[in-house]
Amino acid sequence: MRDTAARHGSEPASETRNEGASPLSFDARIVASGLIGDPYFEGVPRFREEPVVLSAASYAAMCRAAEGIVAAHDEAVRMIEKDEPLLDSFFELMPCQKLAFLASAPFWHGYARADVFDTKDGLKICELNSDTPTGHAEATCLSSLVRDDSGRTWDPNVGLAEAHVHMFEAYLATRVEPGAPKTAGILYPTDLTEDLPWVRLIQGWLEARGFQVSTGAPQNLTLGDDGRARLLGVPCSLVVRHYKTDWWTERVPVWQGDPPFDDPLPLAGPLEVLVRAEVAKKTVVVNPFGAILSQNKRMLAFLWEHLARFSEQAQKAIVDHLPETLRLESLHPAMLSVEREAWVLKSDYGCEGDEVVLGCDLSQAEWDRAISLAQRGRFVAQRRFSPRLGPNDESINHGVYVVAGKAAGLYARTHRGTTDRASTSAPVWVKK
Repeated sequence: MRDTAARHGSEPASETRNEGASPLSFDARIVASGLIGDPYFEGVPRFREEPVVLSAASYAAMCRAAEGIVAAHDEAVRMIEKDEPLLDSFFELMPCQKLAFLASAPFWHGYARADVFDTKDGLKICELNSDTPTGHAEATCLSSLVRDDSGRTWDPNVGLAEAHVHMFEAYLATRVEPGAPKTAGILYPTDLTEDLPWVRLIQGWLEARGFQVSTGAPQNLTLGDDGRARLLGVPCSLVVRHYKTDWWTERVPVWQGDPPFDDPLPLAGPLEVLVRAEVAKKTVVVNPFGAILSQNKRMLAFLWEHLARFSEQAQKAIVDHLPETLRLESLHPAMLSVEREAWVLKSDYGCEGDEVVLGCDLSQAEWDRAISLAQRGRFVAQRRFSPRLGPNDESINHGVYVVAGKAAGLYARTHRGTTDRASTSAPVWVKK
C-alpha cells in the first residue's frame, strides 16, 4: 500500500517479489500448497499476493508493544488469583467459568496474538487474543508462497513453528510427571471446517517433533485408568486446546431479548476429564483454561480501572498502547449517548468482529438502543482510535504472535472498518 511503503521506507513489492513464481494463479497456488482448501470467503478472495512491508524499526516496536501487553495481562492474572472476590465483583464470572480459571491459575499463556494498529498517536492494540488465536495457517502459507529473492527483507514467521513447539515441550516437561509419553491431542470444534488448516498445521509441527497426534472434539475425551486424558482412545500427555473457553462453560446471550442458546449447559464431562488429568500431572492443556479470564474483554477494563496496582513498566504499556477501556456499567448512558462516535462496545467473549458495535457506524437511535440492550456485566466500552489508511481506505491489522512471552511472528490483514472474517490476509516482509 503506498502510504505504508512510504512510512516504513519499503520498496514497491512488485520490484522485490520472487520472479520464479509458479504460472498458476495465486489462489490456485494457495490450494496446491495443501494447507488451505478454500481461498475465498462468501465467493470473494480472502488473500492478496502483494506483501505488507515493514521497516525493521516498525516491526521491533510492534513486538515490544505486544510483549508489553502480554506482560501486563500476566500481572493481572496473578493479581486476581490472589484477590479471588474480583472474579465475582469485577468480572461477574459464572460458576463453571470460575472453576475453569481456578483450576489453571496462574497459568493462562502459551501463545497469543496481539492486534496492533499504526495510528497518528502511535501503536494501539485493540485486544489480546489469548484463548484460541488463529491465522497461523494463513500467515505461514503466504510466507511460503510469496518470497523475496532480493535479500533486502526477511520473513518474520520463519521461527513461528519452532517457538510454538518449544513452548509445548516446555509445558510438557514442567507440568507433567517425568517419563510421560510424547503424545498430543488437538481439540477443536469438528463441525467448523474453517479450523482445519490450523489443525493440520499444528499437527504437522508436532509430528515433525516426534509426537503421536490425535485430533477430535471435547466430546471425544475420556479419562484413562492411568489418569491421563484420552482423545479417541489415545492417551495424551499434551492437549492443544483450540476450543474456546467460553464454549466449555455456561452460555448466556449478551443482548437482552435474544433467545437462549440451543446448548447453554457447560461441557461438564469433558471439562472434568481435563481438570482431573491436569491435577494428577498426567496431562497438560495449552492454552491453559486460565485464558478464560485473559480473553474476557473485561480484562482490558481491569487493566485501566486498576492501573495504579500494576508495575511501572506495565502501566506504561497499558497507557501507551491500549485504548482506554471501561466496563459498560461504569459509564453513564447519557455520556455514552452524547459521545457516540468516540466509543466502541465489545462483549466479553466476542471475536472476529462479532458483538462489536462502533458508535460511528450507527444512527443515534441505533446506538442508544444497543446501550440499553447490552446485558449488564457482559460488555466494555473502548475508546475508538483511527488507524492510518491506505489509498483504498483500508487499514492493516498487524497480528503479532507472542509465544511464551516473546514475539514470534506476524499475521497481517487488510480491511475497512472492523477486522472480521471478510478481511484480506497478506504476506509480510520486514526490511533488513
